Amino acid sequence: MPSKLLQQFGGKITPQDKARYERSPNWKDGQFQNLEPTSLNTSLFKLPSIIYKQLTQKEGKEPTQPLPILPFDKAAFLAPNDQATFIWYGHSAVLLRIDRKTILIDPMLGSNTTPIAPMPTKRFSENTLALIDDFPEIDLILLTHDHYDHLDYDSIQKLKPKTKQYLVALGVKRHLVSWGIEEDMITEMDWWNDIRLDNLQITFTPTRHFSGRGVTDRLKSFWGGWAFKTPSENIWFSGDGGYGEHFKTIGQKLGPFDFAFMECGQYNDDWKPIHMFPDEAVQAAQDARAKKAMPVHWAGFSLSYQHTWYEPAESFVKAAKEQEFTYTLPPLGKLFQINDTFLKKWWL
Repeated sequence: MPSKLLQQFGGKITPQDKARYERSPNWKDGQFQNLEPTSLNTSLFKLPSIIYKQLTQKEGKEPTQPLPILPFDKAAFLAPNDQATFIWYGHSAVLLRIDRKTILIDPMLGSNTTPIAPMPTKRFSENTLALIDDFPEIDLILLTHDHYDHLDYDSIQKLKPKTKQYLVALGVKRHLVSWGIEEDMITEMDWWNDIRLDNLQITFTPTRHFSGRGVTDRLKSFWGGWAFKTPSENIWFSGDGGYGEHFKTIGQKLGPFDFAFMECGQYNDDWKPIHMFPDEAVQAAQDARAKKAMPVHWAGFSLSYQHTWYEPAESFVKAAKEQEFTYTLPPLGKLFQINDTFLKKWWL
């Protein structure tokens, strides 16, 4: 049995894996590709400066006290309802109930998003893995990509006994299999692939990002977002990624959306092509024809030295007001629906 540190890297690519990836129209020259040119390289001359800033510029990067999470009300979550219900647990972890199904997106509920690094990146909230104890049976776990702040070994292990199926970006399956998940429980998705579960259609949508858990597997698995359509609601989870023309395409193909979860946080001028700034997140929501949105990918970890921990939400609100776009800001752990609106700055 490999050590826990080695297990963090996930599964290695087999010849069978590579043959499957090569059938994707988005695989070229030995790796997955974005739809438009996207630089992933940081100059070696700038790298020491980036690391120094990340380690030393700490003011405002973390809350002064651990962020509280409202307790889980299982009865309320599972109560029969014609509308989808959601709970956000910080960063990109969202639990939703839709069409009588319980779905968990990017369940990074662990305490540290840099488990292979010498210095931990600790979560803003405490004991978040314990949240899983109260969760009901999970019909489907969805994984947008394989980065550590979205795919967490400890969370997957704890969720394993109560999870029925996994729907993941193409290439992520090998990680789950290496962690003991049965292969027939996992379905991989390429961009625009969709599946239907009763009245629920789930579609994997493009993003402008990258992947990898080690030095040798960059761009060797895919990345994306998720659209959920029922006869009465249309919901979109953007996934990580920089701004691009693909948002308009998503809106044209799948919109309009009643509600969108928009990646908004951990942005930095040094990696602008792969993470949206808040004003871009608001614009992307409008490009995709979303009627209402909330910012995610914040309030979990400090992964960028360029902004305070709460600035993503503050700047998202500012941009939304300027563009007269409808938004909401539910607190961590709050059960809510599309028509609920939370405008109070709960982080103050």
